[in-house]
Amino acid sequence: MTLDHPIDLPLADAEATTRLGAAVAELLTPGDAVLLTGDLGAGKSTLARGLVRALTRPDEDVPSPTFTLVQFYEGRLPVAHFDLYRLTDPDEAYELGLDEALDEGAAVVEWPQRLGSRLPPDRLDIDLSETGEGRTARLVPHGSWKGRSLEF
Repeated sequence: MTLDHPIDLPLADAEATTRLGAAVAELLTPGDAVLLTGDLGAGKSTLARGLVRALTRPDEDVPSPTFTLVQFYEGRLPVAHFDLYRLTDPDEAYELGLDEALDEGAAVVEWPQRLGSRLPPDRLDIDLSETGEGRTARLVPHGSWKGRSLEF
């Protein structure tokens, strides 16, 4: 499917959420951001884990950075995993190294609404919501993400 407009994808379970993360990882290039929104428990960390493991190795330890705020990983492409839930000021994310992460590789960001209007221009917004037994992922491409082809 081509990411040229918002797309809604049904995700039957956590495995499907992980697979979506891996599929998105295949499209990442330096400077890209993947911004994950959704309620607590919606699958943001599961998707991020799938993305990071696709870039590193299948058994990579990928804890949620809720308390550390950011974890950095080396792989096919350096990737930083940010959890901004506890931030109160958008500048704090940049103090944690968001700009540097995007200069050197890619970033996956949970709770990007904490960035206010300072969103990276080349980003894929993924909003996860629970629907019945599974979830729905709404993908919205911005900047260089428009026109990319996602194999899922």
